[in-house]
Amino acid sequence: MELPKRYNPQEAEPRWQKYWEEHKTYKFDPKDINIYSIDTPPPTVSGKMHMGHAFGNSQQDFIARYKRMQGFNVLQPFGTDYNGLPTQILIEKLKKVRAKDMPRKDFVKLCLETLEKELRLAYTADWKRLGISCDFDVKYTTINKHCTKISQKSFLELYEMGRAYRKEAPAIYCPKCKTAIAQVECEDKEIQSSFNDIIFKAEGKDLIIATTRPELLPACVAIFYHPDDQRYQSLNGKMATVPLFNHEVPIMPDQRADPEKGTGIVMCCTFGDNTDVEWQKAHNLPIRTAISKEGKMTSLAGKYEGKKIKEARAEIIAELKENKLLTKEKPITHPVNVHERCGTEIEFMHSKQWFIKYLDLKEDMLRWGEELNWFPDHMKNRYDNWVKGLAWDWCISRQIYFGIPFPIWYCQECNEVILAKLEQLPVDPLEDSPPVSECPNCQSKNIIPERDIINTWATSSLTPTIVKELFKDQPVYDYLSKNPFNLRPQGHDIISFWLFNTVVKSHLHYQMKPWQDCFINGWMLDPKGKKMSKSKGNVVEPQGMIEKYSADALRFMSGGSKLGEDFPFQEKDLLTGQKFINKLWNASKFSLMHLQDYKSGLITETARSKASEVPKAKPFCTFDQWLLSKLNKLIKESTESFEQHEYSKTKAEVEKFFWHVFCNDYLEIVKDRLYNPDTRGAEARKSGQEALYISLLSILKMIAPIMPHITEEIYHLYFDQKENAKSIHLSSWPKYNQQLINADAELAGDLGIDIISAVRKYKSEQQLSLKEEFSELILISEEADFEKMIKSVEADLKAVLKIKEIKFSGETSLESEKFSVKVGISK
Repeated sequence: MELPKRYNPQEAEPRWQKYWEEHKTYKFDPKDINIYSIDTPPPTVSGKMHMGHAFGNSQQDFIARYKRMQGFNVLQPFGTDYNGLPTQILIEKLKKVRAKDMPRKDFVKLCLETLEKELRLAYTADWKRLGISCDFDVKYTTINKHCTKISQKSFLELYEMGRAYRKEAPAIYCPKCKTAIAQVECEDKEIQSSFNDIIFKAEGKDLIIATTRPELLPACVAIFYHPDDQRYQSLNGKMATVPLFNHEVPIMPDQRADPEKGTGIVMCCTFGDNTDVEWQKAHNLPIRTAISKEGKMTSLAGKYEGKKIKEARAEIIAELKENKLLTKEKPITHPVNVHERCGTEIEFMHSKQWFIKYLDLKEDMLRWGEELNWFPDHMKNRYDNWVKGLAWDWCISRQIYFGIPFPIWYCQECNEVILAKLEQLPVDPLEDSPPVSECPNCQSKNIIPERDIINTWATSSLTPTIVKELFKDQPVYDYLSKNPFNLRPQGHDIISFWLFNTVVKSHLHYQMKPWQDCFINGWMLDPKGKKMSKSKGNVVEPQGMIEKYSADALRFMSGGSKLGEDFPFQEKDLLTGQKFINKLWNASKFSLMHLQDYKSGLITETARSKASEVPKAKPFCTFDQWLLSKLNKLIKESTESFEQHEYSKTKAEVEKFFWHVFCNDYLEIVKDRLYNPDTRGAEARKSGQEALYISLLSILKMIAPIMPHITEEIYHLYFDQKENAKSIHLSSWPKYNQQLINADAELAGDLGIDIISAVRKYKSEQQLSLKEEFSELILISEEADFEKMIKSVEADLKAVLKIKEIKFSGETSLESEKFSVKVGISK
């Protein structure tokens, strides 16, 4: 067989991807319950895969491929997240439209058509080009009819449980996106601002209050001080006049006032932050709304009505200065809650919203977290800290135009909630009729639809159910419905989003954990260790790196990062991956050239049958036994590492073994036996072939989950016929064989390697060619077993070192005119 001269990944990778698709290599079998199930993250369709996707999804795919080679029926679906605000913003930008200017039905149609016809195929192609081994026929989008029905059913069930409720109350609100958001959708951002000491009047005296938000003065409803703060106790029950706006507010004690912050006395506005919300509720204070949902000042602000928040802030500060009501203005940088989607500072708006009640479950939530296996285990701290810091029930209603509708209507007369029937689902109240013609409470016929949308995380938190229900009519459904998934892979940044909410919904609906293992990956950072961002101009596109190097090189880089760790992108890591590919190709070409006449021996047959069987024959050459002993230790370590999701450890150890033990040492040693069977003997050559076959095949299989394309290419040059397998990824993972562990052979082999290194060093120092022949080599050692061990590798040493005779001496003073080496050994 003539082997190709070189490997071209730009030609080979698409060819194998097409092969896998045509042969349905990664197809999930709905009849086989020997399942390893992965709750794959459905990426938001943003037009193309970014480096974070490539990084995290590669690591997830390492596990999927390993488990498939372990014989599992791997369920790795491919979902996409079309749902909610990100898609609405994307379509508005792409199509140059505004959702609010269109009928919702028309905008939804535009979104779906654009996603399906223009974005989804190209987006899916990015995943395939990376070599992700999903079953792309097991697919869903988070807004199709299947998902909509499941999401709406979840809401109806939570309503019947008394968990879903609607309330007119303060809610976290994004003025830019013009929708309520949940606590989990906020993040801290360092903002430059100023701390302003403002004069209020009380009992004819100045009362200094420090605030960063003077634009909320018209919304001030009370002033609080700590009950133990002696400075202000005489003001209890008195009234204070708000500067510029001149309305009076009560002065009251409350434990939540911090005497160490600012002047120790604080104004309560409706609403500036969560503490304001708590104060308003605890003291039954009136609600004054100074900021509208559009992020502008209301009529309550007088002459500042209609101005944007920051604009009003600057003008109010100027007026305070002009009226000598500002005693100090101190520039500060402080953390402010912003909407994680757009970076806009959030507000608190009093409005009707839908919530999921779960603050009463915090102890249960902590226990639910304990039930999961966390990889790495420290990621559980993020889950626990999030649960302990929860201050709000989950707000799930959104005032946007694209998403899954609430399956409800209202009576316009008495506000009775009218629920859709299960058999109606999926339903859109704006388009579909309610299940009744009149209100069951007051018999009014004035029934109106809910216009709000269910938050996308309320649907994404149902992904295990979404996937299980795809197989409702298949034999595996009973197993899937009664068991958690095996693995949830995801980034550490969405533990409080996706992971937490999935845990909550799984326990509320099914009283079981959603998965066994949480597999938490880190971020791919820019070369300076900063988060990649389009606005910063530091984004590295994975498509460009795949085109320049290869998908395998990119996956190789991802495999070099420990699970959970953030990893700065360095292009040299891709270059290292490409060098590994080239070396693997060249070493395999050499090996396969010498395996053309090889017939599988008993060891190979045993390795493909029962691992417990004792092989009936072994390679008799010591260096071959040395190689296979080290190889089987590597197989054992690599298998144990993969079982703990430590793919990076497997990658590092296999890489080290391949470069140093297999290429640098063994291939150089075995060459003479392979090339010269007439002088070395046919049995010696066969022994080398046996070791070569087993070790190269095992190396390929152990690196295959990380580098699927190059390993498939080499496998199909030779091994597919030997193993009768249509893909290396459907072949068996190498099995550890205790019978091939040989401590004596390892000791003798290691000693032989030391001798080879010493002789080569001598030749180099003497500026001699490595092919320079010596008549004799005298080895000096006082160790009892030294000569016996060297005798076991003597033939190979003579050949590789170009030595005609090896002599032994225990006399440490003995020297040879040609060469002498002192070697010590230890057991």
